[in-house]
Amino acid sequence: MQRWQKRKTHYPIIALVFFVFIAFSILYNESYIQVIQENSDVSNGDEQRSIIQDTSLLNSAPPQIFNLSKKPPVGLDKFTKCASTVRYSGRRAVSAVRRSDSGGRTAAPAAEGCDLFSGKWVFDNVSYPLYEESNCPYMSDQLACHKHGRPDLDYQFWRWQPKNCNLKRWNSTEMWEKLRGRRLMFVGDSLNRGQWISMLCLLQSSVPADKQSITPNSELTIFRAENYNATIEFLWAPLLVESNCDDAVDHRMNERILRPDSIFRHSSRWEHADILVFNSYLWWRQGPVKLLWSNEEKNVCQEISGLGGMELAMEKWADWVDSRVTDPLQKKVFFVTMSPTHLGKEEWEAGGEGNCYNEKEPIMNNERYWGSGSDLPTMRMVEKILSKLGSKVSVLNITQLSEYRKDGHPTIYRKFWEALSSENMANPSTYSDCMHWCLPGVPDIWNQLLFQFL
Repeated sequence: MQRWQKRKTHYPIIALVFFVFIAFSILYNESYIQVIQENSDVSNGDEQRSIIQDTSLLNSAPPQIFNLSKKPPVGLDKFTKCASTVRYSGRRAVSAVRRSDSGGRTAAPAAEGCDLFSGKWVFDNVSYPLYEESNCPYMSDQLACHKHGRPDLDYQFWRWQPKNCNLKRWNSTEMWEKLRGRRLMFVGDSLNRGQWISMLCLLQSSVPADKQSITPNSELTIFRAENYNATIEFLWAPLLVESNCDDAVDHRMNERILRPDSIFRHSSRWEHADILVFNSYLWWRQGPVKLLWSNEEKNVCQEISGLGGMELAMEKWADWVDSRVTDPLQKKVFFVTMSPTHLGKEEWEAGGEGNCYNEKEPIMNNERYWGSGSDLPTMRMVEKILSKLGSKVSVLNITQLSEYRKDGHPTIYRKFWEALSSENMANPSTYSDCMHWCLPGVPDIWNQLLFQFL
């Protein structure tokens, strides 16, 4: 009887454990399906269907390639308005970014005395361009200058020559080997998107057509190379922190509002990338911005200068880097310095009128040229913040070398999504794009520098 009693008492315990296990499994599976659905949610129905139908993309990818973490709830959006506006109070999103004890910032491997970011442009129509515009299926109409009527092609044939050394020759196969099993993500604005498109154009020809795919998304776009188990991604985040401009398509706001203390909306998407390339600059050059702190319940905004707002956002971004990048060899973070504009011809030609329109050669014989398109106070602020991160961030200093390339912009040779007036059409310089870059062109050199760092 004692043995029977002892065995009998075990059945309720076993049943209870089994019930808990089954309940946990059901909850876990429901949560997992919900996460996949939320991460597949895009604004365009056709894009959503294409992602859902391409199940092989998710099934073949290991966990490190696609982050299935729950997408954060939307806070600010394009409909957000300030109820009222007051002057900036002096509040900071973080107390201060502590100085990293991991040593100085990393530099690209180079010979002693070599400065990869100082040098000159050399005309080279033998080795360049590194790809043909018409052969890149991912080319943007904003950057395809020859397609949109640019008559000269010399802008494609310039090679960057550093002082006292040579830039490593581009090798697509070697770059793919560096990316094997990894996620490379570009995060920022349309200039960083241009660098991402350049990278796709540089690399796509090395991947068989049936082994490459792209999943369009209004916020995050992913190019996947199955034979390398790698992705090259672009995340739209022009102000780094959360803002009302985070819609990748509809973001032209008269009033730019940001949350300087909130970065999670974007960082939750870039968190698990292996190589991150950030930029931020031009969006801060268009006048004051409004701050709407996370704990502000009455939508009272604080107004601050663009430079002041950028400093707050950079501090929040740097705080994330400092706290999350524990091993710079395993998780590589790059910051691309400002991409200069060429909005005034008088900057490089005394008394000149107009802008970069009809410019066909770089600025030559002036190794220390600086135009107003590169704001020195902004550069000093960025340098101050990056210096505190030590080796956790590598700097791609593209500013000076890009300053020389007044000839490299689309000007009128691109697609414009808004109708042009007859006055504009009569004076091309009034609507010339002197901010973005033609491809093939200057951003290809930025990627060659990234290739050298990796």
